[in-house]
Amino acid sequence: MGHGKVTGEKASLMLGLAILLAAASAGVSAQNAPEKFWQYHQVPDKDGVYYVGPEVTEPKMVKTVYALYPSGIPAKQLEGMTVMAMIIDPKGKPTHIELLHSHGDLFDQGAIAAVKQSAFEPGQLNGKAVPVWIDVRVVYQADRSRTTPQVVITERDLPVPDDSKFLDKKGNIKPSTPPVLIHTVDADYVNPFNKHPLVEIARVSVVVGTDGEPKEARVTRGLAFGKDEKAHAAVMHYRFIPATKHGVPIESRTDVLVPFATL
Repeated sequence: MGHGKVTGEKASLMLGLAILLAAASAGVSAQNAPEKFWQYHQVPDKDGVYYVGPEVTEPKMVKTVYALYPSGIPAKQLEGMTVMAMIIDPKGKPTHIELLHSHGDLFDQGAIAAVKQSAFEPGQLNGKAVPVWIDVRVVYQADRSRTTPQVVITERDLPVPDDSKFLDKKGNIKPSTPPVLIHTVDADYVNPFNKHPLVEIARVSVVVGTDGEPKEARVTRGLAFGKDEKAHAAVMHYRFIPATKHGVPIESRTDVLVPFATL
């Protein structure tokens, strides 16, 4: 899968759980807990930037140019990709470009130059343009075929959970509820040269705090070739609605499955 912005610089609660956390601080019981406390709205990160999700639309590339291949590079060294994270501002301009995956300085320079000459239709929240994080990749081919930047979404907010996760058959809030995942980061990049990928799954056990953030994680069903470390890093940037007991958030451990596309 794709690899999101897991540097930690932008890691913060992405979604509004203020009602739930207020309930925790007040020590409410199931009888007086706020109705449907799990319903949230997307909010920006600490820098005022959103992620693509149920309320925030994905920015669309509307103009771009070909990324140039460096000269003097043997064909066997041409194949690969450069991946960048960036903010698409409300005017559709790419800003704060960060290199996530390098194919070498000369290739990276060509990819960044192409992105800087690109224009986007900005993401929107409630019909209003807002700054949104996206990733963009440039795939270089061994035959030097023309290549342009491609938008990829590797970090996202998830839809509001179904009421059945929190209400019993009579419509009452359940005495206890497990953590519910609401923000994910892909653990690895999709290999653009793998035409028939299979999917491997790592299982990670994670402790979710009362604020919905992972506090500790360990891989309980691992994979080879460094994938365990990538799975752990991705999960530590997940966000959850925390587990509850009688309507009050509690720290709890849960398992998550982390997929990888492989040969």
